[in-house]
Amino acid sequence: MTTKRKIHLLGFVQHGVMNHASTMWAHPRDKVGYHWSRPEYWRDLGRIMERGLFDAMFIADELAPYTTYKGSSDPVVKYAGQCPVHEPATLVPLVGAFTKHLGIGITLSTSFIPPYMMARHLSTLDHLTNGRVGWNIVTSYSKSEFQAMGKENLTPRDKRYEVVDEYMQICYQLWDSWDEDAIIYDRESGVFADPSKVREVDFQGQFFRCKGRHFVAPSPQRRPVLWQAGSSDQGREFAAKHAESVFGIFPTPKTMRAYAEDIRNRAANHGRDPDSVKLIYGLQTIIDRDKSRANDRYAEFVENVQIESALGILSGHTGFDFSTLDLDDNVVDADVQGIRGLFDAILEAKDGAPVTVREAAQIYGVSMGAPVAVGTPADVADQMEEYIDNGDCNGFMMLATDTPGCFNDMVELLVPELQRRGRFRTRYPGTTLRESLQEY
Repeated sequence: MTTKRKIHLLGFVQHGVMNHASTMWAHPRDKVGYHWSRPEYWRDLGRIMERGLFDAMFIADELAPYTTYKGSSDPVVKYAGQCPVHEPATLVPLVGAFTKHLGIGITLSTSFIPPYMMARHLSTLDHLTNGRVGWNIVTSYSKSEFQAMGKENLTPRDKRYEVVDEYMQICYQLWDSWDEDAIIYDRESGVFADPSKVREVDFQGQFFRCKGRHFVAPSPQRRPVLWQAGSSDQGREFAAKHAESVFGIFPTPKTMRAYAEDIRNRAANHGRDPDSVKLIYGLQTIIDRDKSRANDRYAEFVENVQIESALGILSGHTGFDFSTLDLDDNVVDADVQGIRGLFDAILEAKDGAPVTVREAAQIYGVSMGAPVAVGTPADVADQMEEYIDNGDCNGFMMLATDTPGCFNDMVELLVPELQRRGRFRTRYPGTTLRESLQEY
């Protein structure tokens, strides 16, 4: 008898007005009784995900309003398409204080934080959550981010990955520099740690220098769980070398499987166990006990997409100005400096058939190009099983529509159906995020 692959679930959100469905903040179902910036919203959202045994809440981030579309940030400001967005790491101790098992993954850029500070920052947060922190490693891809930080030129993609590879070497050395038995904690003698077992890092590289001891004692996980979303050739190579979990947006099982095979082959080439790298793909769900109501809600979401808002976000994510095309023009391949995988997701959104700019906006405005599963819990579970079995992935990053309602629907309707099919856990395996991710 073939063992069914169990599914990992993570909640994909952003510390801002909008999550990942364009202008959903304006919908009557969204954030009923909550304000997105208040602690109560994040407290209860974390509790909902933990009740559903999710691996983690995954918090996306950008560092400045996008200016790619028409050379202006007006669209993303006007429709709250991508602005305002608050800093994500501040949510970690808040969500962590109201949960016991839920991991919290945060997006932090290596382009603007020195590696010594990054290692300290993440070790601290791992302590405060008792080992539940994950780091989504990004290098930043938006010209507006670099300009906001006082840098006029966007670092080319190949150079960015060359730099971040060296960056990671420093982080690893810092996180591993305290021996397991370094801490003595002897109150009688007053000796806290044995200095001979707390090594000084002395790194002299092409891009970075670092000399000093790690300023934080080993955290419960020692290293945060490392996430990456590599989609370009350089990004995939980096993900296969470093990431414990890889996030991607793919519209079909065919494109999912092709990516999975590539990442697993690259991981093996780096001497890693290919199955240790968990492939988590974006999925949006609209679930209702009544299929017709679910379909009606989906149609309403599509109808309410603000085209200009969606194109502002899509242009910012990919680095390609979609205002240079008419709405009825077909999207064609282009060399983009932004997120390559999201551009490819649009190109493949209709399984290779041409996609107009208008269609791209509607698709992106609903789900960022990720597949959308609509229907009853059984309908949605069927589709998830197809992606797991035919797309060769390990789980799903669940994109939000209306919050916290959509996550309540997942927890109350979908999770029991997946458990009934033997596809999802019935309890957490331990206390750390790494334990949840590596459970199966």
